[in-house]
Amino acid sequence: MLREQLGLTGTKYGCGIAQCGSCTVHIDGVATRSCQVPVNSVGNRRIVTIEGLAANGRLNKIQKAWVDLDVPQCGYCQSGMIMAATALLATKPNPTDADIDAAMTNICRCGTYQQVREAIRGAAKA
Repeated sequence: MLREQLGLTGTKYGCGIAQCGSCTVHIDGVATRSCQVPVNSVGNRRIVTIEGLAANGRLNKIQKAWVDLDVPQCGYCQSGMIMAATALLATKPNPTDADIDAAMTNICRCGTYQQVREAIRGAAKA
């Protein structure tokens, strides 16, 4: 629905079984794997995709950290990673490495996990 009907192509379709995380969006502020959420279950809940994170043309602090630290390689998983990281910082403004590991379950085939961790740490300090 997000990609095909609404044209919000930042949210990627990956595995289709909620494992990879490339489809992560926020539903009522919670990072959620959208590939397993039936449209008819959403109702009036608030959905935010990667397109909704920047405000007034300014990147949020996670997006800025991603760019500043050159986190993406192929980039396919990155919108889901950014959504998961943004949700993490909303609930834990100063996450520990254990918090980051627990929240960032998205799969990155390029292996940018260390850069992801650095970007989250940097955004937490911003």
